[in-house]
Amino acid sequence: MAAPVRLGRKRPLPVCPNPLFVRWLTEWRDEAASRGRRTQFVFQKALRSLRRYPLPLRSGKEAKILLHFGDGLCRMLDQRLKQHRSSGGDHAPGSSGAKSPAQEGPPADVQDSAMPVLVQPKAGGSGSYWPARNSGARAALLLLYREHLHPSGHSFLTKEELLQRCAQETPGVASGSARPWPALRSLLHRNLVLRTHQPARYSLTPEGLELAQKLAESEGLSSLSVGIEPEEPPGEEPEVPRSFSAELGASEGNVQEPQLELRPGEYRVLLCVDVGETKGAGHRSELIRQLQRLHVTHTVRKLHVGDFVWVAQETRPRDPATPGELVLDHIVERKRLDDLCSSIIDGRFREQKFRLKRCGLGRRVYLVEQHGSVHNLSLPENTLLQAVTNTQVIDGFFVKRTADIKESAAYLALLTRGLERLYQGHTLRSRPWGIPGDPESGAGPSPKPLCSLLTFKDFNTGAIKNKAQSVREVFARQLVQVRGVSGEKAAALVDRYSTPASLLAAYDACATPKEQEMLLSTVKCGRLQRNLGPALSRTLAQLYCSSSPLT
Repeated sequence: MAAPVRLGRKRPLPVCPNPLFVRWLTEWRDEAASRGRRTQFVFQKALRSLRRYPLPLRSGKEAKILLHFGDGLCRMLDQRLKQHRSSGGDHAPGSSGAKSPAQEGPPADVQDSAMPVLVQPKAGGSGSYWPARNSGARAALLLLYREHLHPSGHSFLTKEELLQRCAQETPGVASGSARPWPALRSLLHRNLVLRTHQPARYSLTPEGLELAQKLAESEGLSSLSVGIEPEEPPGEEPEVPRSFSAELGASEGNVQEPQLELRPGEYRVLLCVDVGETKGAGHRSELIRQLQRLHVTHTVRKLHVGDFVWVAQETRPRDPATPGELVLDHIVERKRLDDLCSSIIDGRFREQKFRLKRCGLGRRVYLVEQHGSVHNLSLPENTLLQAVTNTQVIDGFFVKRTADIKESAAYLALLTRGLERLYQGHTLRSRPWGIPGDPESGAGPSPKPLCSLLTFKDFNTGAIKNKAQSVREVFARQLVQVRGVSGEKAAALVDRYSTPASLLAAYDACATPKEQEMLLSTVKCGRLQRNLGPALSRTLAQLYCSSSPLT
């Protein structure tokens, strides 16, 4: 006989045993992501581990039994819990009185500003992301939402317009600054903001519009006040959190540095040699010996792009440990013939040229050094000659061929002395990354040197190979890997279709496979604005539209 069934009321299990800890970790993770900090991954791992734990925790110290919870994170939770209790909150983070994120509504005016607020979005919307109060991401969404609702607005803002609005509240942010934007980068990654055109225009995606509307409602802003704002005096912008201004003008807490100015007699020209040119035995150490023999003033540093650059170094700095340095508008990439062969085979040849053209310096020199017999190389001589010719004619580099390392060192010494004479008597000033220099001396055979220069720190930081990249930049790097797609062609393609998703959407809109194959054939590329062509368009259509393995 079967045992009798015991009927009774079961105590419902909470949706989340530790809603406060989950809420705080989510806030810290989103704040770190908006600032571009790697600690976002630490918080994400801890959050994933906490959500798997079925029992309530009474303190941050108890969370140490979980994976990815260290002493520092547990102390942060205990400190936040203490602040929460002192403000009159629940005494236990897992108590039934604490609302879960799914049950909590928009914040009230009397709520503690230190407490995070989560509103559960609809399925298929912007996910569980809710930007923290006074964060850059929150302010960016509200600014774009205001522009979207404005009757005479364009539904988008340019980078300069966003900076200008923030600069009105925080004068320390210079208009036109081109430093990285961690907040916008995070919104682009979450598909909440769309970047189009060149110069870039930022607008809200449908998911971003939905989230921005919830943000406006949570702050008590109606559609009318957000869009028109009749209460504001004419010409006065609404208040923007200062944290957003700091993020737009600086990267991860560093304020914008004042402009550096070097007058005649206050600087010297110094050759910077990449550390890769000095390591090892043989020809690398021989290069340094030759420079010393020729009495070339030089220093060895880690260069993220190029092998040789020249800097104007301050001779009487305020801090002798960190003198001011401006990078002159010349850069040299040195290749021995055997290294040139290997770089062509493994793809570094095109990638390095692409990065050199984006490094911010206008005078690019490709130094090709003879090494042994051309008959012993892995590629035919005609292939190497064609690659060198393309570098000069198509890419616009100045190509210099030398017989050996002694001649290469002599050429570097000649360039150093020539730059000393060229910049003698000129006042040099720093400029932000991405801002063009003097228009009358930036291009062409002008006798006047470029005097608006990048600082060495900005130059080397902007040229980091493995830095955080946008979807557009990764898409361009992916296109360059296709045979026949040069840097100019990839740039033209990403100007038309900024992401793989937009390109795939355009392919889906085509009625026939033939139309897909000819979709990109009329894209204008390069300075001559030539068509991409049907052959390359067909190759890209096969790459992105074929569901079977490529043959």
